[in-house]
Amino acid sequence: MRKLGNTGIETGSVGLGCMGMSWLYEESARDDERSVRVINEALDLGANLLDTADLYGAGHNETLLGRAIAGRREEAVVATKFGIVLDDLQRRQAHRDNSAGYLGRAVEASLERLGTDVIDLYYVHRIDPAVPLAETWGAMAELVAQGKVRWLGLSEATVEQAREAHAIHPVTAVQSELSLWTRDALEGEGGGMVGWCESVGASFVPFAPLGRGFLTGTLHADAFEDSDFRAANPRFHRAAMEANQRIVDVIREVADRRSVTPAQVAIAWTLAQGERVVPIPGTKNSRYLRENVAAADVLFTEADLADLNGLPAAVGSRY
Repeated sequence: MRKLGNTGIETGSVGLGCMGMSWLYEESARDDERSVRVINEALDLGANLLDTADLYGAGHNETLLGRAIAGRREEAVVATKFGIVLDDLQRRQAHRDNSAGYLGRAVEASLERLGTDVIDLYYVHRIDPAVPLAETWGAMAELVAQGKVRWLGLSEATVEQAREAHAIHPVTAVQSELSLWTRDALEGEGGGMVGWCESVGASFVPFAPLGRGFLTGTLHADAFEDSDFRAANPRFHRAAMEANQRIVDVIREVADRRSVTPAQVAIAWTLAQGERVVPIPGTKNSRYLRENVAAADVLFTEADLADLNGLPAAVGSRY
C-alpha cells in the first residue's frame, strides 16, 4: 500500500490505467464486458486507484468506469481529468481549455458519466497556456469547497507549475510519463518532479510505466492496427524499435535473474523511485492485471538497479 499524497488514505502500490479500454490502442480488442470484469478484479486485488479522463473515447471511458464500480464506489479511488476538449473523435483532434467556464461544465459531465457525486482526484489533463494557472487552480479549489472533488492533481506539469499551484491549494498528485525509457520526471534539481513530490508529500503517478507495451518485449514493428496511435508514434517506427531493443534485452536479463517477467521489472523499477510513486499500468487483460499488481513484490539487488539505471536513453521522441 502507498499513501495518496497527504490525504490520509492509502491506495494499492499499483493502480490501473483505464484509457486503453476505450481509446488510442487496438480498436478491435475493445470489449466493454471484459473491461468491467478487469476493473472489478483490480478492486479485488487492492489496485484501487482507477485512472480515466473525459477525453478518453469522448467520455466512453468514464461511463465504462462508472458502470464497473457501481455498487463498489467506496472501494475505489477515482481519478479523472479535464482540460483537453475533443473536436473530432475519429481524427483525434483536440484543443486545450482550462477556463473556469469550461471546468464547470466538464466536472458536471464527468460526475454524471461516472455515476458519482464526488470525484476523488481531479487533474488538469494538460495546462492551457492561454489561461493563467492560478485562475484554473483557484476554480478547481472551489470545486473542493463545494464537495464535488476531494483532491487536486496536475498532469504533465513542470516543477515550477506545480509549485505555483501548490501555493494556492495543495497538489495531491502529479501524473506524468515515467518508465525505463522515459525518465524526464527524475531529471533536474532535487530529483526533478519525482523529488518535488517527495518534498511536499504529494504522490507521483507514472502513466505508461510499460513504455506503452514496448518494455514487455512482446511488441513487433509494423504489427499495429491503423487505429492504434503507436502506428504513427516515432518510438514505434521500425528503426527506433530495433535501436531500443537493447533496453528490453537488459530488462529481460534482470527479469530472468529474479524469475519474474519483463513487465514486472519495468513496473517495479518505477516503484523503486520513491515511496510516493504509484504507477498506473493499463491493461484489458486479467492475466496481465494480476502480473502488474504482483510487481509490487519484486525486490532488486544493487546489481539489478545498477543495470537498469545504466540503460541508455530511448531513440525517438515520445509523441
